[in-house]
Amino acid sequence: MQPDRSETPSGIREVASSSTVRHINRAAILELIRESGPLSRSGIADHLRLSLPTVMRIVDELIEDDLVLDTGDSKATGGRPRTLLSFNGSAYAVIGVDLGSRSMYGSIADLSGTVLHECTIPHKGSPDANRDALINLIEEFLAFPRPEDQSLRGIGIAVPGIVLMPEGVVAHAPSLGWENLPLQEMLTDHFDLPVFVENDINLAALGEWGFGAGRSAHSLVAISIGTGLGGGIIVDGTLLRGFNQAAGEIGFMFPGCAHLGKRYADWGALESLASGTGISMRAHALLKQMHGREVDTPPSAEDVFQAARDGQVWATKVVEDTADLLSIAIGNITALLDPEIIVLCGGVARSSDILLPLLEERLEGGTLFPPHIVASQLGKQASAKGAIMLVLSGTTRYMIVKRVQ
Repeated sequence: MQPDRSETPSGIREVASSSTVRHINRAAILELIRESGPLSRSGIADHLRLSLPTVMRIVDELIEDDLVLDTGDSKATGGRPRTLLSFNGSAYAVIGVDLGSRSMYGSIADLSGTVLHECTIPHKGSPDANRDALINLIEEFLAFPRPEDQSLRGIGIAVPGIVLMPEGVVAHAPSLGWENLPLQEMLTDHFDLPVFVENDINLAALGEWGFGAGRSAHSLVAISIGTGLGGGIIVDGTLLRGFNQAAGEIGFMFPGCAHLGKRYADWGALESLASGTGISMRAHALLKQMHGREVDTPPSAEDVFQAARDGQVWATKVVEDTADLLSIAIGNITALLDPEIIVLCGGVARSSDILLPLLEERLEGGTLFPPHIVASQLGKQASAKGAIMLVLSGTTRYMIVKRVQ
């Protein structure tokens, strides 16, 4: 039997089964309408270089699934008026929960990213208590009133740790006390709803790509600088997970030769220095050296950046050293991946007013193409909004394809 080389959007050149091609076409059409609608059927066909009958069949399916609306509006270019199609973002809701390193943030939002309700609760004292707290939080969102015609599409969970895909098993999440927890299966059975579990930084990258600072980018790297340090990588609209599903573990980069030949378990070499925790520890050590005694309350990363704004010399040194470390990492990421945009997320990203100029100054002239670095637009909502893209993908076989220029 010969493989099917059926028609696909421009940018896709692969041998695939007719079923796979159909799902790729469906994904491309839905994403184009979501991002650029309202559009006519013929406009979609022209843009994606698909036949009009193919577009019409898939659009009919999307309308039947309530993902697309035929608005009834029309536009004419001298010929017959053409009805326009829009993304029906309000038809479904998604529950997204970011389990965080110290607290859980969750929201229920529609497919357009409009948040209907949100809530933050602290972590509990044991693995079982954290699991029960998550279930209670989801039940709170399920009980929240929604429009009568709005269905729940699914649940997306962002985990601060290693998640095995596609099973959704939490292999290692030390802040929650979870090891080899089949979270996806457990929640699916409990709620009888589609549930998808992913690494938190990967979901933050999806959130910024779908709704935030990296919207519409072909490639994106989200760098989360908070309690820990990690990254999420999107190439041509697809999450890059790596062979061991550990792509983006930026915290384990080596910031210099002095760190070679040493063992790093839960904290990587760069993470131990440039994360929020690392910044706090370096500031504490510097103040102890300056005063010749222990400091009563170690400064947080936020305290350090504020002190630098106030012109305190010790804080300026810590911030500049942090910029050096992050610039080395970002320069290497840029040389390897050449991303269209780099988005800084996490608590330290709230100090982008002082950090971004330092990064740009250090990287100027040192890369073939200077990286475009921006701060997160979504803040704490990034991973929860990434859950919308994750659920949409998982419930519609919504495979993201390379966008057409």
